[in-house]
Amino acid sequence: MPSLRDEIFEQPACLRALIHNQKETAQRIAEVIHQREVHYAFLAARGSSDNAGRYANYLWGAHNRLPLALATPSLFTYYKSPPALKGALVLGVSQSGKSPDIVSVLDEGRNQGCLTLAITNAPQSPLAERADLVFDIQAGLEKAVAATKTYTAQLMAIAMISAALAGIESRWEELENVPAWVDQVLRQDETIARMVQRYRYMHLCVVLGRGFNYATAFEWALKLKELTYIVAEPYSSADFQHGPIAMVEGGFPVLAVTPSGMVFETMLSMLIDLRHNHAAELVVISDNDQALELAQSPLRLPAGIPEWLTPLVSIVPAQLFACHLTLAKGYDTDQPRGLNKVTRTR
Repeated sequence: MPSLRDEIFEQPACLRALIHNQKETAQRIAEVIHQREVHYAFLAARGSSDNAGRYANYLWGAHNRLPLALATPSLFTYYKSPPALKGALVLGVSQSGKSPDIVSVLDEGRNQGCLTLAITNAPQSPLAERADLVFDIQAGLEKAVAATKTYTAQLMAIAMISAALAGIESRWEELENVPAWVDQVLRQDETIARMVQRYRYMHLCVVLGRGFNYATAFEWALKLKELTYIVAEPYSSADFQHGPIAMVEGGFPVLAVTPSGMVFETMLSMLIDLRHNHAAELVVISDNDQALELAQSPLRLPAGIPEWLTPLVSIVPAQLFACHLTLAKGYDTDQPRGLNKVTRTR
């Protein structure tokens, strides 16, 4: 039976197939969005899918001038007071497509005459049935409870829709390089397996990211929580300076996603401060030597990844880190305690 590690290693093939098979779907979705004169996106999701939504928030805003609001599903279920959604693309992102609260947001979007879109691994699911448009991420069966290949496939779907909306061919060319970059990261598997032994007894950490990789910080923290049971708190590096940094003392673990890009210098400044003024224990994912040299545990990204695509690659060493740390702690990577693959929240 496939394991979590197996599914992590399936990601290059999944992403390569998705680009090949679903480009026309992305272009058709973009065409309908343009026809409907959508003014903003309203996205409902939970768990890893919610973190994919954080990526969409940055990407569609930066590349497509499309504002995105993250829905509060309880307004639709318990409070029965949904907001007015005129002019919205109402979007549900869900691996299983079965969570009633996410489905309820699309139901209300349709009731208000909005265009609705489902990004899901289950094209026959209740979520897909409620949607005008469906993007099937085609990740195949994911047996491990913790999402890995479905998460990166959701990111790829969001990136493909962005490229289609922009109509810039060079972005499709950049997207086609993602599977090879992920392949390169996976070659660090044995190195990461040795590295995590240093953190076998870690019980608390923070995870930092900013910009496009704000999503990656949240997803890395989630993987650590659900697999290793560590209290892992994600922050923007900017928010972290507004109080939480006070808890960092000698040896406190700080995990950071710091690829090259517009927010690199502010992240690097934070790492320098944490290492030299707080004596923090740093695990750093980056393509930059200066950032990696600050870390006790550096995780190198391939050079040349455009910043907008770094979340699709930077999460992979984080997944391997969480997977191997789970094994080092003696826990089950495929069946975390108290969790199920499909969570039906209301």
